[in-house]
Parts: sequence; C-alpha cells; structure tokens
Amino acid sequence: MIGYLSGNVKFLFDDSCILDVHGVGYKIFVDAQTRQTLTLGAAEEFFIHTAVREDSITLFGMKNQAAFALFELLLTVNGIGAKSALSVVSKISAKDFARAVTLQDLKTLTRLPGIGKKSAERILLELKGKVQSLAENFAEEDFQPAQIQSTAQDDAAEALEALGYTAAEISAAFQKAPANATTEQLIKFALKDLNRFA
Repeated sequence: MIGYLSGNVKFLFDDSCILDVHGVGYKIFVDAQTRQTLTLGAAEEFFIHTAVREDSITLFGMKNQAAFALFELLLTVNGIGAKSALSVVSKISAKDFARAVTLQDLKTLTRLPGIGKKSAERILLELKGKVQSLAENFAEEDFQPAQIQSTAQDDAAEALEALGYTAAEISAAFQKAPANATTEQLIKFALKDLNRFA
C-alpha cells in the first residue's frame, strides 16, 4: 500500500499528474488546490491514498495533511467513494468541513459537489463526534457557519434540487453544458436536457 511519494512532476493533466519517482511514473489524482500549485519538472511530495479494486489500482494525492485527513475521513462514510471525496476536498477546507459537521450544517454540505441531501445527512450522522482530529486546533468559539465559494454550477444545482431533481441527474446534465455558462444558462440548459427524459 503506497502512503507517500516524492519525485518530480513529469506530466500535468486537468485533475492529475504523473510523478517521476526514480524513473517510474505514478499517475496521481489530486485535489484542485494541489493541482494549482504544480509545475512541470518541480520536485513534489504527496500523501497518498491507494484505492484498490479488482480491475484497477488508483492513487489519490494531496500536499496538505489536513486535506488528506479529511479525504480519508470521508471515505469512511457509507456511499462516498474516492472521487467524490476528492471533489469535496477540492471545495472546502478541513476546518470549514469540521465546522459544518459540528454545527450540523446540512445546507453547507449539500452545496458540495456530488453531495445530495441524503449523502449530507449520512455524513452528519456518521461523522458526528469524529471530526475532532480535524478541528483539534480550533477554538470552540471559532465554529461559525462554514464559507464555501459559490460558483455558477453550485447556484444552479441548488435551484434544480429545489425543483426535485437529484444530484446525480443534475451532475449528468451539467457535464453536457457549455463551458463558462452562467447560473441562468446552466439552469435553462439542464432543464431542457432533463425534461427530454421526463
């Protein structure tokens, strides 16, 4: 089981990189914050989670230890896989996630990518009392409602969920939408796509 890698960035992709470790290239899927810091040829080191399936071995890496701790904690929640956990880590800090769980802030969690109401409720239930390791350095008075950067997709998804569509349906519709679409454009596009199958 690989838990740590150190090497030089050989190739960069939108959601991953290939790390050259003594002539062996490891493909590592990374969170958005990590991806923004990577440059070709640079020496890097990653905390690694190795996801093993019957047909594949996939590596997920983070440079931030708190983010990595959050990622592995999310994997303990029933129904949340590595790619969903990586999307969450890309969107919210470990500190703000701990705040949300401590405050039972369902709204904040449902705004995270790939997390619908049922998944958010499961997170609050299963991780209640387990976020101390993420929050141990935060004073109790600091636990205010978490802040998540709002995006057009987040706002559009919230509006569509209010209309009764599931997170999976919305995500699938957004994948077909034009890049850089506004919130209004995303809603119109998704409604047209989703109603096609109604």
